[in-house]
Amino acid sequence: MLICLLVLAPAGVAGAAGPGKVVGGARAIPMDQALQRSLLAAEAVIHRRGKETCLRGKLTNALLGLSASCEAAGQRGGLCALADQAVVQMGWSLAFMDSTARQVLELMPTAPER
Repeated sequence: MLICLLVLAPAGVAGAAGPGKVVGGARAIPMDQALQRSLLAAEAVIHRRGKETCLRGKLTNALLGLSASCEAAGQRGGLCALADQAVVQMGWSLAFMDSTARQVLELMPTAPER
């Protein structure tokens, strides 16, 4: 079971990450990179390129990164909403991962270049 703890650093605390920043959370990366990672993770799940636990980690990390990048870019709909919803789910089953991976592929705006 995947359990994630997020600790928010209060604004004004010395050494804090800043208002509303998640300490130790996924870093926002450029959207094209976040989309590429999400695409690769979704394809890996669908084609079973690895052990179930590894696929779970790959998809989880990709969607956490995508969620952070979406937030940083101020985007909320479509793939960003899917990422936000998926990362708060507990106990990702293989069926959930398959469904999420298919939705990632369906919602991908255009396939990022490989």
